[in-house]
Amino acid sequence: MNIKKTTWGIIVTLLFAAVTATAQSTISGTAKDIQGETLLGVNLVLQGTNKGAVTDFDGKYSIANVPNGDYTIVATSLGYDKVIKTVSVSGSNVVVDFVMKENAESLEAVVVTGVTNPKAKIESSVSVTTLKTETVAQSAPRTTAEIFRTIPGIRSESSGGEGNSNISVRGVPISSGGSKYVQLQEDGLPVLLYGDMSFATADIFTRFDANVARIEAIRGGSASTQTSNAPGGIINIISKTGKSEGGIIGTTFGANYDSFRTDFSYGTEVADNLYIHAGGFYRVGEGIRDAGFTANNGGQFKLSLMKEFENGSVRVYGKYLNDRAIAYLPAPIQVSGTNANPTWEDAPNFDATTGSLHTPNLTQTLRLGPDGEPSRGDVTDGMHPVSTSLGIAAKFDLGNGYKVSNNGRFSANSGAFVSPFPSQVGTSALIADSFGAGSTLQFTDGSPVGANSLVARIHMFDVELENFNNFMNDIKLSKSYNNLDITLGYFKSIQNVSMNWSWNSYLQEVKGENARLINVFDPAGAPLSENGLYAYGTPFWGNLARNYDTQYNVSAPYLNIALEASESLNFDASVRFDYGKVDGAFSGGVESTIDINNDGVISAPEQVVFSVDNAAPTNVNYNYDYFSYSLGVNYKLQERQAVFARYSRGASAKADRILFSGLDYQNSDRINALDFLNQAEVGYKQGFDNGAIYVTGFYSSTTEQAGFEATNPDLIIDNDYKSFGVEVEGSYRLKDLTVRGAITYTNATLESGDNEGNKPRRQPDFIYNLIPSYNFGVEKQNSIGLSFIGQTKAYAQDTNELIMPGFVIVNGFVNMGITKNLNVNVSANNIFDTLGITESEEGSIVEGQTNYLRARALPGRSVSLGLQYRF
Repeated sequence: MNIKKTTWGIIVTLLFAAVTATAQSTISGTAKDIQGETLLGVNLVLQGTNKGAVTDFDGKYSIANVPNGDYTIVATSLGYDKVIKTVSVSGSNVVVDFVMKENAESLEAVVVTGVTNPKAKIESSVSVTTLKTETVAQSAPRTTAEIFRTIPGIRSESSGGEGNSNISVRGVPISSGGSKYVQLQEDGLPVLLYGDMSFATADIFTRFDANVARIEAIRGGSASTQTSNAPGGIINIISKTGKSEGGIIGTTFGANYDSFRTDFSYGTEVADNLYIHAGGFYRVGEGIRDAGFTANNGGQFKLSLMKEFENGSVRVYGKYLNDRAIAYLPAPIQVSGTNANPTWEDAPNFDATTGSLHTPNLTQTLRLGPDGEPSRGDVTDGMHPVSTSLGIAAKFDLGNGYKVSNNGRFSANSGAFVSPFPSQVGTSALIADSFGAGSTLQFTDGSPVGANSLVARIHMFDVELENFNNFMNDIKLSKSYNNLDITLGYFKSIQNVSMNWSWNSYLQEVKGENARLINVFDPAGAPLSENGLYAYGTPFWGNLARNYDTQYNVSAPYLNIALEASESLNFDASVRFDYGKVDGAFSGGVESTIDINNDGVISAPEQVVFSVDNAAPTNVNYNYDYFSYSLGVNYKLQERQAVFARYSRGASAKADRILFSGLDYQNSDRINALDFLNQAEVGYKQGFDNGAIYVTGFYSSTTEQAGFEATNPDLIIDNDYKSFGVEVEGSYRLKDLTVRGAITYTNATLESGDNEGNKPRRQPDFIYNLIPSYNFGVEKQNSIGLSFIGQTKAYAQDTNELIMPGFVIVNGFVNMGITKNLNVNVSANNIFDTLGITESEEGSIVEGQTNYLRARALPGRSVSLGLQYRF
């Protein structure tokens, strides 16, 4: 019996051991990034065990001899978000793949903007911020310009609507509107060659939608030599390519304002190494201010097709944008108190955060076009960009250290800019007297206008953007010699600037909704206006009918040298030579008498019709050129700690802004076409397990020659500026809580002219943002967050009299996962309906009395609801 028991015990033991042995399984798979690229060096660990693996060169891993059971696999890699997956092992091998999402705040994140070859942040001697689409959503932006407000050092005055924003960097002045020293790019090429062209700013032709993969922003640094007209910085909107399979379809509508928008995008691999991505949006509604009509109506479609080869890739992409977006210009506001301590508040019958000078009673404006024929401008067009673009980007590794890349795009750009601008706001009595003592005002229905009622003198900005077509091409060849990289590049661009100004003048009441038009009568009761229109032209400003038909042909060779002196120390130096050739013509205005409305009667306004003077054009034929250079050094103190320094010099050329001042436009030596910018910066970068911090000190010196500003024709900008300051940007993740933030201190002064020693207009000492967010739920499918975006006080104008108060705009969002792929969200912009003034036409007030000024305020509270499905 004992022998039998022993024998059976041995047999059972052997059987158990065999079963146990066969229960050992293997967990394997691959790790890729969201673009589909395999990742080397990803660590994978089975929690609670000593088992794990690291991915090889093909992104593959294998964890052998795993007993049956339930496990949690944790995948980590420097520069990527942690990924956690659960898996059950029950006697057979299991395949578990991982898609690693790049952590943009990581110092290992790769930068492609403002550098000749992609580099990790830790190795790059430039100040760069990367915004992922998830990060963008946290600040609940309503426009593209509002996205830029969260970039340190960037001052984005986003009060103009979907475009027409003023964008500046590091105290470099906003002297003529637009983004003079900061270039907006799409996929590495400029949207427009010049950032401050009148009524055709680059953000008008740019839209943020579900096609965007991320946004990279370079301040200073090598921006001077990596593109034309961008010495202050580059904001690059980078599109999806389809390498990450999946799509989005979503609908958003306003809860307290009229807007309905649908976004969609989808990308996939359609054949071996052939990827497609398509997407866009369509949006319709009145908008976030009271207009009285459908003010936003249009959308965008983008398509990308990319083929990868063993040694490179070719991508063909296109865009069609046809959008009508209301343009918000300065509006009436009431200011009292003193210049140093003013009280800003709503003007009577006009809410500064929700009101607009647009009215359904003025949606058409009659004009005499450049061909001499009457036509109508449609005020409901607002900013109406029409852009059809086709581009091709290719890059190849030629072997033996040689690489070549080419990025080219043609864009057919046209459209319109039509919006009311208040040239004067005053009481009815004041406005009536400006037409002559004893003149009177009546509404168009014949009822009188009260003597103390507020009236706006409207100049209708009616601009036809006839031809802003451009061609951009950037080709570069690089050669690597061990630790030395040399890149030779050539940038070519042709930018057309063809537009027509046909502005009229109206009178209307100051009222936030359905403002009525006003007629004026002389002392004898004879009408001086028709249905609110008192002039075909803008006599209050000296009449500004204009026509431009010019072309800017720019060639720019550049050279970049990068030296890796050691594992920790690298240098880079670059030079660029821009040569621009300008030709064409522009015309001013001429007076004539014409029955423009064709009613058989010459009315008072028709006695003097101001239109383009085609008989006396000014010919344009001049050249300009300038050298840019940039020197940088980066030293890695530790694995995630580095310091850098850089000095740069660049320039920004002017386009139509100087075609106004009576220069000799056929003498290149007499043309003040260039404004120069010198910059120095020193930075520190520190990475942590759960975050990073960047600190950059900067200095800039700007030399500006005269340029024209349309809203103040008596002002020709000619100033020098200096600024110094510091940017601090950081992010930190504590389990499910993430906090991002940035603060920029700028001390800027004018260095020449009558206002020498003063601060530049609209430049606050501090701009800042703080953006906390929290993920929760079983699978962290829910999130909630806030953003605090603010600035300290600033002067309205260079005279440094009237102060615009500081403000903080609080935004928030809640995103809830209904199912695995279906989310519902609520976002609120300007939750507390804060009055934030971004600019004022007037630079001072009469102290001790009520003043009526013209200013642009940020929009008030807006709440939107959205539903999004990912597949």
